[in-house]
Amino acid sequence: MLNRKRNNRRAGSRTRRFALELPSLNWGRLSLSLSGLAIVAVALLTLGWLLDQPIQRVIVTGRLQRVSAMDVEKVVRARLAGAGLISVNLAGISHGLAQLPWVESAAVERSWPRGLKIEIFEQTAVARWNGTALLNVNGDLFISEPRFVPPELPALTGPAGSEEEVTQRYLGTQGRLTEIGMRLAALDLDARGAWNLTLDNGVIVRLGRQRMNERFDRFMVAAAKLVIQRATDIAYVDMRYSNGFAVGWKGGVAHATEHSGEHAASASPDHSDG
Repeated sequence: MLNRKRNNRRAGSRTRRFALELPSLNWGRLSLSLSGLAIVAVALLTLGWLLDQPIQRVIVTGRLQRVSAMDVEKVVRARLAGAGLISVNLAGISHGLAQLPWVESAAVERSWPRGLKIEIFEQTAVARWNGTALLNVNGDLFISEPRFVPPELPALTGPAGSEEEVTQRYLGTQGRLTEIGMRLAALDLDARGAWNLTLDNGVIVRLGRQRMNERFDRFMVAAAKLVIQRATDIAYVDMRYSNGFAVGWKGGVAHATEHSGEHAASASPDHSDG
């Protein structure tokens, strides 16, 4: 009995009761606050409705040479779908315009009170690719089957996936050729990895698969002057030699030349390049 009483006392001493008092709410003030929020929400909705006016004019700017106003209008009309100046999806219109041929990007803004302002940035084509596509300055294919290919563009060719590499080599090569009054008409990277240049005077420059930069430097220093002077007689210049170059004349005779200052002698082919 004593043990039970002691246990009961201990159990009783462990039992605690808590009384949680909630703060009293001022229901009148709370109802006024909710009413105020509702009024503000209605006011904002009303203001948005008043500002969401029908779009009545579209202003298109940019240096447009390839993009037609009709194509821009079609994209804008298809994506308006009755939307007003507030509810219109500007990003959707911009994305749609960027899908047009020759469009690199488009910036779309609201023009108050009832218009849109669109600025179009066209692609800059630097070369033709494999005869069926166009490349921009970054080496990106932006038109796979152009209706009209500018004839003044150089022809670049290479395996699939080499677009950027070929474009960058073309830009670097063309920049240096321009300094001496030459122009690159074509640049080819074949399946074996060999590079061939075709100048605008019809002369082919063979650089091969190895040390292309070194060989092109040698061409600029040792062979370019000869090509300028005798372009009508030269079929190709072969730079795949360890210490010189070979000239293929249109008469069918090839002559190898070693360049060392003003001294000329026979050059040896670089067999490591095939």
